[in-house]
Amino acid sequence: MTREEKSLVIEQLTAQLADNATIYLADISGLDATATSNLRRACFKAGVKLNVVKNTLLAKAMESSDKDFGDLPSVLKGNTSIMIAEVNNAPAKVIKDFRKKSDRPILKGAFVEEAIYIGDGQLDALVDIKSKDELIGEIVGLLQSPAKNVISALKSGGNTIAGVVKTLSER
Repeated sequence: MTREEKSLVIEQLTAQLADNATIYLADISGLDATATSNLRRACFKAGVKLNVVKNTLLAKAMESSDKDFGDLPSVLKGNTSIMIAEVNNAPAKVIKDFRKKSDRPILKGAFVEEAIYIGDGQLDALVDIKSKDELIGEIVGLLQSPAKNVISALKSGGNTIAGVVKTLSER
C-alpha cells in the first residue's frame, strides 16, 4: 500500500469516525469464510456496517478525529473490525446473537455517544442500552398514562359530575 493510498484510507476512516456516534471494535479472526459471510449478512440486516481495518491506520484516524476516544486506541492489537451503526445497541445485539453459534466475534471496545467501553465484559451493558426510538416510546407511554386514567374515570363514572368525582376520590 503506497503512502497516498494509506492517507486516503485514513481520511475515509476519519470521516466515518466523525459522522457516527456508535463505533464498535471487534475481533472476528478465526471465523471461516461461511461464518464471516453469515456475520456480514447479520450485520447488514441489523443496519451495521462491518469493515476490517488496519490498526495503525485506525489509530491515526482516531488521532486526527475531533472526538476523544480515551483508552480505545489501546485495544488496537491483533485483528480489528470496525462496526458502525445508527442504533446504539445494534452491533452489540449482533455480536451477542452471533456468539450463540460461535465464540467470535469478541468485543474489543466501543464508542457510544462519547462513552467509552473497553473489553468483552461490557457486551451485556451495551446490549441493554436503549435506542432513541425505545426511549421516545417509553416517554410517550408515561405521558399518556395520566390521560388514560382520567378517561377511564370519566367512562366509569356514568358520565355525570357526581360519578366522576366519586370515582376520582376512590382512586
